[in-house]
Amino acid sequence: MWTLSEWKKRAAQQRFICQAQIEGKACDAKSGQTFAVINPATDQILAQVAECGDDEVERAVRAARRAYQRGIWARQSPTARKAVLLRLSELIMQHRDELALLDSLSMGKPVMEAWQLDIPGTAHFFSWYAESLDKIYGQVAPTAADAVATVTRSPLGVVAAIVPWNFPLEMAAWKVAPALAAGNSVLLKPAEQSPFSALRLAELALEAGIPEGVFNVLPGTGAVTGQALGRHPDIDCLVFTGSTRTGKRLMEYAGQSNLKQVWLECGGKSPNLIFADCHDLGLAAENAARAIFYNQGEVCSANSRLLVERPIYEAVVERLVALAAEWTPGDPLDPNSRAGAMVDARQTAKVMDSIAEARRQGARLVCGGERLTINGVTNYIQPTIFTDVAPDSLLAREEIFGPVLAVQPFDSEQQAIAMANDSHYGLAASVWSGSLNRAHRVAQALEVGTVSVNTVDALDICVPFGGGKQSGFGRDLSLHSFDKYTQLKTTWIQLHQSAAPGGDYEAG
Repeated sequence: MWTLSEWKKRAAQQRFICQAQIEGKACDAKSGQTFAVINPATDQILAQVAECGDDEVERAVRAARRAYQRGIWARQSPTARKAVLLRLSELIMQHRDELALLDSLSMGKPVMEAWQLDIPGTAHFFSWYAESLDKIYGQVAPTAADAVATVTRSPLGVVAAIVPWNFPLEMAAWKVAPALAAGNSVLLKPAEQSPFSALRLAELALEAGIPEGVFNVLPGTGAVTGQALGRHPDIDCLVFTGSTRTGKRLMEYAGQSNLKQVWLECGGKSPNLIFADCHDLGLAAENAARAIFYNQGEVCSANSRLLVERPIYEAVVERLVALAAEWTPGDPLDPNSRAGAMVDARQTAKVMDSIAEARRQGARLVCGGERLTINGVTNYIQPTIFTDVAPDSLLAREEIFGPVLAVQPFDSEQQAIAMANDSHYGLAASVWSGSLNRAHRVAQALEVGTVSVNTVDALDICVPFGGGKQSGFGRDLSLHSFDKYTQLKTTWIQLHQSAAPGGDYEAG
């Protein structure tokens, strides 16, 4: 694989797509407005990218609607759509180096993480949904003998997807792959911090055979482009991954426009519960560190609250402090780096403000808590661990979205469950116990969408992902994802009996 110097050489030669991709063509914003995309590892501008506004959104929606109504994609057979999406999956893997580099340069994650996990994962999502298309059947409902009722799935029409910067291409695939597979036309707005891999995906989609107008990418800010999508009256469905605050705004926009469907996957403050009967504390501690420090802690389902039964509390904290050093950030292009830069200076400052507030509120800092300077840039934060965290403090209740862990003790199973559920988020949780009975009992009591038992943040395309409370609603991944991108259609056929020659009856 590439060395640090080789990745840097490739970065210096990398092409950045700076225009929107609408109806198969690259275009600037009519207003002439652009925004800067900055490499957080260098604080240097990578490119100025077109900021799409109302004009570009209108143009893209019209193109998507035309494509849908003409049926150039929606009315293709499942086998035909499958072939195109499989070809797109192949192209993604053929451009693995480029796509991994684009995501690393724009949002700061280790390039090897993107290369080993994100890009293969993206390709897999497209191939998995492609392969599912000719294996999904409609239903025939039970009726009287004089009727036949079928239940089938139809595409919605035009779907808008707004995705975050923490896993730029992979999060786009979570939305785009099933939406396209179902036969919809799609508008994708990537985060303004990380638009490049999505724009490249639009080029690859055309090369794979997706017709013009079916898949369009609109770079821009949430305040301008995102709001225009949310308010547009001819978008049938809007799907979103990001903050709870933005999710609430999108629901308002839908209510103010055409009451479009809105599906949200928002923030989290996921608890990780370690009971004293855990068989392998070393493994539990290793996973607890990974669950908060992976991807610089910029993960919606990060296990940012660690609840530990009191008899093992000090031992677990001691292990975690030792393990934290393994997640010290480094140059994102260094293949040996396990963590990279925060996405930008603003997010770095936000996390550092949260660390300072935790100190003011009386939490005890046992590890990290400082910025690091790498290659003259300060967008790096040490893995940080706090104990003595008050249950009503900011650190215990609010999503930090950085490498900051709050550790709290508990004395009973009932107390652990109550502490875990004392949150306005409900995305995910983890449970460590050597008792199957306890693990099952606690998992059923936790008010979250996914519970990982004796592991953390379990994820697979075969199972749905999503949460409740203010973490949103609806599910990504698995066949359940099609629930967001299709509508059920009932067709009732009434059979009328008529007399045939000779006195017999036949259907008429």
